[in-house]
Amino acid sequence: MDRNPSPPPDTADGEKTEAGDAIGETVYSKHWLFSTLTRLIQMVTKHEDEESDTQMQLADDEEEDLCRVWDMAMDKDVAGFLQEFKAADILLGVIAKSQSPRLTEICVGILGNIACFPDTCVALSQNEDLGMVLLLLLGDSDPPTLLETSRMLLTCVSQRDARELWIDRIRQQSSVCTSLCFIMCSSTNLDLLMKVGELVDKLFDLDEELMKSWITAQLREADDSESHLDVAASLLEAAKQLRSESPGGLEVYLHVLELLTTTDEGMQMFATPDGPGKAVWDFLCEVVCEDLCQPDDPPLILQEQKVLLVQALAVLSALYRLQHQWNSTVDSCLPLVGSILRVLLYHSEYLENKAPSNATDDDKPKYDQLQALQETTAEFLAEIIHSLLKEEVAELVKSQYLTQQTCQAAVGSLLPQFKPALEQLASLLTDADPQLADDMRKRLCA
Repeated sequence: MDRNPSPPPDTADGEKTEAGDAIGETVYSKHWLFSTLTRLIQMVTKHEDEESDTQMQLADDEEEDLCRVWDMAMDKDVAGFLQEFKAADILLGVIAKSQSPRLTEICVGILGNIACFPDTCVALSQNEDLGMVLLLLLGDSDPPTLLETSRMLLTCVSQRDARELWIDRIRQQSSVCTSLCFIMCSSTNLDLLMKVGELVDKLFDLDEELMKSWITAQLREADDSESHLDVAASLLEAAKQLRSESPGGLEVYLHVLELLTTTDEGMQMFATPDGPGKAVWDFLCEVVCEDLCQPDDPPLILQEQKVLLVQALAVLSALYRLQHQWNSTVDSCLPLVGSILRVLLYHSEYLENKAPSNATDDDKPKYDQLQALQETTAEFLAEIIHSLLKEEVAELVKSQYLTQQTCQAAVGSLLPQFKPALEQLASLLTDADPQLADDMRKRLCA
């Protein structure tokens, strides 16, 4: 969960808040908030003075009150009051001295809620000490603390007026890349992987130069096995964890992989002899061929899977040109070709039943995404066709991948832009299925 359940609109002891004690337009008590933060400082100071090496334990009532503050901070008036009260400095001091993972998690969570509003986010972001501590916390070993830290960083880089401050800090702090890669390649916490993926996706989407710098830095360190953590390999490990449990999380990671393929540096990383290119290719082939758009699925499934499909096929299309470096043959791609043909078939059948001309304004984004899927799939199929041999086309026919229906869908999707590819496919079909080849030629001439 990103936050705790809402507390009742009363003070901690159940009494109604007096008007003069209320925070803004809320029913929350200034006095109760002051006393809670004061007790927090005293609690941490006492533990520090005792010079105890044991982990500090929060009493149930202390944890409950702090969780109330955590939740209250989701209110704009409370967030503004906490900022005016210099709560950020108090919480930062507690984090620095904390020997309790739960306490650190709660403090970062409160700060993350304060940061949800533009004005308070900018004020927090200008605190250099806070910025440094949060980036260092990405190296923490406590998953809940990492989750709240990632959530706060994502919140801050999503705020227009605060993002540059954070991106500048992240550029300067090389440990951020290493910490995020370590989380992605080692964590099994789905919520944490999802949030870290969203953070990396946002950073790469906002700043291509940052993405390139992380790639090139790791390319330079490739010979140093102790310090080398490959960005793409880390993304791949996280995607594997999310594959069956979180389609939304997998979608996030496929988008990051797609962003990597849009740069020369990213493609260089995929193309390195011992790089992650082949592993990413194999994984995405499995996802497309085994998880998405299966023969027993209705065409409507495209509506649910369209984003995953377009991202997976976009990355596969970019990696396809590297096939020769992996000593792979087109024959190993035949199940993928079958899935691509099925996507085009389902796309045509879906549109027959859901005509865009009857779509409402709310439906338009869905059809735009389906159109993007059709265009990506058609372009990829055209590229593959140019590499096919007669024997491979014969195998596609034998495996029932190439049928009258799928050929018809391919013609409808690839014309007129990729007509040469279709003509080549018709030629290759002549021996394997003369009737199908003639049907294709007739459609091409129609």
